[in-house]
Order: sequence, then structure tokens, then C-alpha cells
Amino acid sequence: MRAVDLIAKKRDGMSLTSDEITWFIDAYTAGNLPDYQAAAFLMAVCIRGMEREEIVALTLAMAHSGEVLKLSDILGGYAIDKHSSGGVGDKTTLVVLPLVASCGVPVAKMSGRGLGFSGGTLDKLESIAGYDVNLTTERFEALAKQNGIVLSGQTAQLAPADGKLYALRDVTATVPSLPLIASSIMSKKIAAGANGIVLDVKMGEGAFMTNLEDARQLARMMVEIGVDVGRDMIAVISDMNQPLGEAIGNALEVAEAIETLNGGGPMDFRAHCLEVAGYMLRLAGQGKKWTEPEAVRELLVSHLDGGQALAKFRLLVEAQGGDVRMVDDPSRLPQARFVETVNADQQGYIANVAALEVAVAAFELGAGREKKGDAIDLAVGIKVHVKVGDQTEAGAKLATIYANDAVKIATAREHIVQAIKFTDAPVDPLPLFYDVIDGN
Repeated sequence: MRAVDLIAKKRDGMSLTSDEITWFIDAYTAGNLPDYQAAAFLMAVCIRGMEREEIVALTLAMAHSGEVLKLSDILGGYAIDKHSSGGVGDKTTLVVLPLVASCGVPVAKMSGRGLGFSGGTLDKLESIAGYDVNLTTERFEALAKQNGIVLSGQTAQLAPADGKLYALRDVTATVPSLPLIASSIMSKKIAAGANGIVLDVKMGEGAFMTNLEDARQLARMMVEIGVDVGRDMIAVISDMNQPLGEAIGNALEVAEAIETLNGGGPMDFRAHCLEVAGYMLRLAGQGKKWTEPEAVRELLVSHLDGGQALAKFRLLVEAQGGDVRMVDDPSRLPQARFVETVNADQQGYIANVAALEVAVAAFELGAGREKKGDAIDLAVGIKVHVKVGDQTEAGAKLATIYANDAVKIATAREHIVQAIKFTDAPVDPLPLFYDVIDGN
């Protein structure tokens, strides 16, 4: 085969065979094809799209470009995983994983760092002093077997083709391609070895997918990939027009997750975690267990309120070298030097809490990174105290700014004022979820 022939074929709108796609990905991963040919291939896919069979072939080729874990062998049974497409204040993994594990379902997850407005799951976890996110495959497997829960970074041996292609997509304007997005996400999930996968696809102005139809299309595409390669799949489409929970910023989000694991936390965040955890238990039950939604919810609520989920999180932190004193007393987490509130200058109903503006405010304070390798200030961020539909009085607290640079507070304040809009008429609250796509 010749790369130029495959690029021309896709350029002209024809479908590639599984063998052709696998050859191209293998050759590029091995360093036998130059970046400019891979970039041409990506652009052709971006413009022409892919058929379902092509997307599955691309996903499998990337998944098998490195090591593929068999979690069911490691855990001695059914393995469940989750993926979130990210969002403003999305710290669900920190609650959902220990909650599900506390119900006797082992979870072993590899997560990533964040690019953009706030840190990813690994960045949040590194707010806990000593927490080791860089586990070898052997250590990852040992902790999964020993404790029934492990949460670390993706190893370089897992789907290396995706890593190479993603870096190229980032600089060739080929990121917004549904086949490339779906195959990128699912290649890592398949290589990570879970039997069942719950996808949390965010939709709204603070998400990559800003409208419901695009979010549905991406969710369906990923569910189809999973089903076609023998995985059990459920995707939920959740709201990201306003921040999830109150906290945006790494240590602030960890503290909020711990508060939720203690039976508290913001109502919307708690409800979101219970919903996602419920779908994970449903898949893990394989149709034989946890089939009654109300019974599942009661079990999960009892483990949040009863301390079982918190104990599992504490075990996770301790096993990976983290300072559990920070779990027992979140005030030990990194703290910002300056704390300033933003108060309402009028009464009325909250019509909008623009997630993107709030995210930019947190980014300006130093909570995120523009490119890989940039430093993150773990202590800074925003807490937003209102939701769409709330009724407020003049002088009420709208948000709190946590900063380590007093000069940056004014800029963050401007973004928050722009984010929160009022109206005189009552406003309906935003839904937490818009749709569920079940692979069955």
C-alpha cells in the first residue's frame, strides 16, 4: 500500500477498508509516514467524514497501536469505566468512582490532564499532596486488584497512535471532526480494557458540543463504536450551559467532591453523580442485578450519606501516596491568598450563568493551562453560588473569587458580572440531563 493512494481515496469521498486504515495507522505510529501525510489524511477525514465501519476500524487500529489491558482478568470479573467529555466544574470522577467501588464494583480508570480553562482529573488530584498519578501498568493493575479502585494517568503505551494524531489535529484545524473525536475517545476506553462504559457527553456553551443535535450525534457514534467491538454502552447527554456544582478550580473542586462524599455538596452536582453512578451499576449488573432504578438510587444515596463512598476515596488516596489528612480536613488543601465576593447589584431571577465566562474567569486566575507543560495554580478559582432560575435580592452573594494575584481579581470579576444575567420574570431551572442513549 501507499499512503498517497489512501489519502486520495478518502479525499475523493470513497470508503477505506479496515486493512487500509490499520496499515496507515500502524505505519504512522511506527514512524514510517511523515506528519504531512498524516495531516492530509486527517483533513480528508474532517472534510469527507467516515462510514460507521471505517470509524470502528480507525478506533480499533488506534486502540491496538499499544498495549491493551484486560481489566476483567485483572479484577476477576466485569470491569466498568466512565468517560466525561469535560466541562466547567466537572469533578464527577472524584465522587462517582469511589461511590461505585463502595458498592462492590471494582473501578480502574485512566484519566487525563486539562487543556483550557481548568485542570483535568489528574490536575485536581495533584491538589492532594503526594498523590501519584504516574503509575506503571503493573502498579495500576496491582492496586485495582488489591483495593477495587485505582485512578491514574494514561501510560505512554496505551493507544500511542491517538496521542500522535491528537497532537497533529491540534495544529491542523482538524479537531472538530466527529469521527476523529469519537475514535479518539473510544480508542483509549477500549485499550483501557473495560467491559462496560458510561459516557457523559456535555452539551452547552461551556462544552465542546454547543447544541443538542451535535451532542446526540457524537454520543450515538461512540455508543455504536462500543457496541460494534463488543462493549456494553450507555451515553447520557448532560447540561453544560452553567457550571456543574459551585466550584471551578482544582483544589476547590476536590474540596467540593469531598463535601459531596460526606453526604453534602451542591444539589445539582450530587444528583448528577448519583445518575451517572446508577448507569454504571446498571451495566455492571449485566441485566441480573441492580435492575430497579429506585433501589439502585437508594443504595447509592446510602453509601454517600453513610460514609462508605468517602472511605473508598480515602483508600484510593492513601494507596497512591496522597496525604489523607487533606481528605479528613480539606482546609489543608492549597488555599488562595485573596478571597473576594461578587454581590448582586439588583434583585430578580437568574436568567443565565454563562459557563464559558465563568471558565475564562478561572483561567485568568491561573486555574488552567493554554498548552501542555504550563504551570497551574492549584489553589485559585471561582465558586458560583447561584443557578439559573434562582430568585435573588440586591446584595446577595453571587460568586466568590479565590486568587493568589490581587491584580487578576478585577479581570475575573468582570467575567463573572458578564456571566450572570438577571430578569424580572421567573425562569425555569435548566435540566441536568437531556437524553440517554442505550447501546441495547
